[in-house]
Amino acid sequence: MFSTLGYLICIPFAWLVKLFYNMTGSYGVAIILFTLAVKLIMLPFQIKSKKSMIRMNRLSGKMQEIQKKYANNQMKQQEEIQKLYAEEGVNPMSGCLWSFLPFPILIALYSIIRQPITRFMLLGDDILIKAVDTAKSLGVNLANIVQLAEDGAIKMSNAGVPVMQPYGQINLVKELATKAPEFGEGIDGWINVNYNFLGMDLAATPWDMVKNFTFSAAVIGLILIPILAGLSQLVMTMFTMKSQPSSASNASMKMTMYMMPLMSVYIAFIMPAALGIYWIAQSVFSLIQEVIMTKFFNKKLEEEENARYEAIQADRQRRIEEGRRLQEERKQQEAKKQTLKEKQKAAQAAKAEKARKAATSTTEAGRVDDRPYARGRSYKENRYD
Repeated sequence: MFSTLGYLICIPFAWLVKLFYNMTGSYGVAIILFTLAVKLIMLPFQIKSKKSMIRMNRLSGKMQEIQKKYANNQMKQQEEIQKLYAEEGVNPMSGCLWSFLPFPILIALYSIIRQPITRFMLLGDDILIKAVDTAKSLGVNLANIVQLAEDGAIKMSNAGVPVMQPYGQINLVKELATKAPEFGEGIDGWINVNYNFLGMDLAATPWDMVKNFTFSAAVIGLILIPILAGLSQLVMTMFTMKSQPSSASNASMKMTMYMMPLMSVYIAFIMPAALGIYWIAQSVFSLIQEVIMTKFFNKKLEEEENARYEAIQADRQRRIEEGRRLQEERKQQEAKKQTLKEKQKAAQAAKAEKARKAATSTTEAGRVDDRPYARGRSYKENRYD
């Protein structure tokens, strides 16, 4: 099951490497172009991750304030930090996944390099058996190609396939390319792979060059590949760490990130040099990507923050003006109410004054009960005596 799954994972990567190898005829250039293609395919996801990381970096000041404010209450501190992340729309773990993405690609690429017949050319076991038989018929030393029993016979698996040495397929392809270049004629998909790149054998292991050191440009170049892989990874890691906020929560992630250059040196020494080429190319392309994206998103986020600040200020000014307008309207309404009350009081006063004058201007002769003018103002009972 796992073998089948590994084969399926290798298919798209093998297709890319084979495409670039057929285009360029150089195994090293094919690995470099393969690395670039993978970086471009993953770019949309890495853009989102980088943007989130830059947002986190810009929140470092607020995070430090929260940590100081709730220094004695870790639970409350974490709650406030998570709330800040949610408000700003950032994910603190978004950058971790992409940091470890080169490893599964490295594993798939290692399988493609180590098994050129079944994983790079994607040919079946029948072609592998035919290739081993051809090498045997040519008198090739099979000790570095297949596992041999004590009697010198080839060990076979349960499926009837020769049990290969760790780099047996590489050695087999190299032997056939040298001693039987016509072998692949008539086999659809067969490639006489040339592992030479800048005078170096990319199928060789740098550590073997250290153990069998000879002063030559090819040997020194192979030994330098793991060192360059580690240095390029270190530079890329240091640049990445600068763009991340300093806090205790990501201290362990930083330690892991700084361990990766050492791991790249170790892996590049004990595996075929082609993997070291991949690691160097991956680090260089990642560094270029980080520099460009950091500059771009810092500028973009700064513009967004300025626009947000201006919007907040404009909203604040609008609310201030709205408050002033409402206050002025309240004053006008209070003034109108005051004027209405004054008018009402004036009317009541005038009515009272009128009633007072009316009460004082009438005569008792004209009054009938409560009606002061019932008989007229100048009524005189004895007028016509």
